[in-house]
Amino acid sequence: MNKYILHILACVFFFLCTLSSCKHSEGEYHSITDKIEAESKNYHGTISSEALLEGVQTIEIIEDEHTFLIPERKSQIKSYACTECHSKPLIEMQNNEDVKKAHWDIKLAHADLNTMNCITCHNGEDMNNLKSLTGNSIDFDRSYKLCSQCHTKQFDDWKGGAHGKKIAGWTPPRASMTCVNCHNPHKPGFESRWPVRFNTQKVKERE
Repeated sequence: MNKYILHILACVFFFLCTLSSCKHSEGEYHSITDKIEAESKNYHGTISSEALLEGVQTIEIIEDEHTFLIPERKSQIKSYACTECHSKPLIEMQNNEDVKKAHWDIKLAHADLNTMNCITCHNGEDMNNLKSLTGNSIDFDRSYKLCSQCHTKQFDDWKGGAHGKKIAGWTPPRASMTCVNCHNPHKPGFESRWPVRFNTQKVKERE
């Protein structure tokens, strides 16, 4: 048998194998995409994260082409509204020795003190709102606008969903935590921690 006939027989065999491989039984698919398409043909329901958001107070924001929900913040701040205590301009309260010193437990560890201090973000004339670097008012519910002035890369990632945590799941409606839900704004760096280790002592005690 010459090489030409062997080549033809090999091609026929390959063709027959290809045909037989396409004849799969029900429930078998060539790829995960085929499986998703086949099994979703008769699906008429909807998948949603709404049930996971029950009891969570959210507000809708629009940043560039991204529209999503974030947690409402002001009701979670124990000492808000600030004007309940800050009844006078800050300069008057600072110079009053009879007034009890407030926020004694807050230590700023965010940037060099030559770069940032309390009034970088807080407005002494309008304590119920935050203040941008250019002096514009920023609502406490939208404090991410304050962070985005310096942390532009993280802000872009957050808008697109690559940075930060979700409140519910990946299915619509999208609901994401903001910067202050994970980071302490006065000390945003995470503390170093030992990795979780397997407790061999507990295993021995249970034997």
